[in-house]
Amino acid sequence: MKKQQIFSSHMKKLYNSLSQTQVIAIGFLIMILIGTFLLMLPISSRDGEWTRFLDALFTATSASCVTGLVVFDTFQHWSRFGQIVLILLIQTGGLGFVTIGVFFSILLRRRIGLKSRGLLQESVNTLQIGGVVRLAKKIILGTLLIEGTGAILLSLRFIPMFGFAEGVFASVFHSISAFCNAGFDLMSRGDASYVSLTGQVGDWVINLVIMALIIIGGIGFIVWDDITRHKWHFRRYLLHTKLVLVVTALLIVVPSILFFLFEKDHLMAGMRPSEMVLASLFSSVTARTAGFNTVDTGLLQDCSKFLTIMLMFVGGSPGSTAGGIKTTTLAVLVITLFSNIRKKSGCNVFGRRLADDAVRRASIVFSINLFLTLIVTLAISALQPLPLTDILFETISAIATVGMSTGLTRDLNDISRVLIILLMYCGRIGSLSFALAFTRTKQPAPVQQPVENISIG
Repeated sequence: MKKQQIFSSHMKKLYNSLSQTQVIAIGFLIMILIGTFLLMLPISSRDGEWTRFLDALFTATSASCVTGLVVFDTFQHWSRFGQIVLILLIQTGGLGFVTIGVFFSILLRRRIGLKSRGLLQESVNTLQIGGVVRLAKKIILGTLLIEGTGAILLSLRFIPMFGFAEGVFASVFHSISAFCNAGFDLMSRGDASYVSLTGQVGDWVINLVIMALIIIGGIGFIVWDDITRHKWHFRRYLLHTKLVLVVTALLIVVPSILFFLFEKDHLMAGMRPSEMVLASLFSSVTARTAGFNTVDTGLLQDCSKFLTIMLMFVGGSPGSTAGGIKTTTLAVLVITLFSNIRKKSGCNVFGRRLADDAVRRASIVFSINLFLTLIVTLAISALQPLPLTDILFETISAIATVGMSTGLTRDLNDISRVLIILLMYCGRIGSLSFALAFTRTKQPAPVQQPVENISIG
């Protein structure tokens, strides 16, 4: 008993010594390792054999970080037990283990301390610590409602397609995977593998439900809360909400038109007009961290691949199930650029001035993501003789936790896969949080160094 008390005391001291970002980073790492162990077990594979550690680690990381890059076809390799492990990792990774933990504490009527509230604030990326517990309840209940509705609507297609039991499971699996922007699917049958939703390119129900789930999951929990409080009164929304909604709309409409123009005489040449519209719209929505695809990504023209790369790099919105540098980061960088070109004092939008810290953080996030992507792209291209465009596509997909691939994932060697694993992990906890997890805050020096100008540009 005394040894247990000593151990508990040591663990509590260790927990209190860690920063919030370090707790989140370690928590995700533990979740990935547990998922890896479960996926390695013979019960997790269809053939009843042990799965290699690196392959299980890659899959567990992809699921926990809601990415969707796979080394095995999800339906053909993993048993029902393995698929359940995957969907639990996706759900926990999408909402965040902190949010789920706080929700269970609420159900058990346990007191939630200031440390836990701060950790929750960091996890869901909300703007203030006040009301985070209420927000956690709203996130969990809202998620259950949205995913449940999505599963019911998808079952209208999947039950006739796969039978009742398999159809219900597929509906729940794809609803969770879409809402969490994970991109894992169970659509492969027979000899076909890695097909995603290419067989449903003209199905309005499946396309619209999956796209709605992706968008709702990707706009962020802060936006949810703001919209439920102020309904349709746009002027009352937070500046954050306004920027997210405007940028999200632009990043859906404009790329959809471009995809249509780029591929109407190429990949979509044999499609009906309605299928071409759906395929263009879906390609625009899914590229921002969802990972599903209704057309063969590997057959896209280079211009469409590069457009997809740009959309993947941006990703979704802060505090959501999506990855990328986020819509608000893009908005801040564009506003800052135009404000400086026009030599205006301050960066103003919607009658508000952006905080200097927001501009600084946006620049850091953009720079870190770009730097990591380029370094890993260079490393993989040096390790393997693969097409550079496809490597860049894969690395952006990993760090932005998208999961789209031109088919390169299965061709990567072990070292390249480890690099992709690190990018997925970094992308899920956030590039800035990843960097802060390995640093300690230092007090500003009382004496600063003298200033000297350098030439820029």
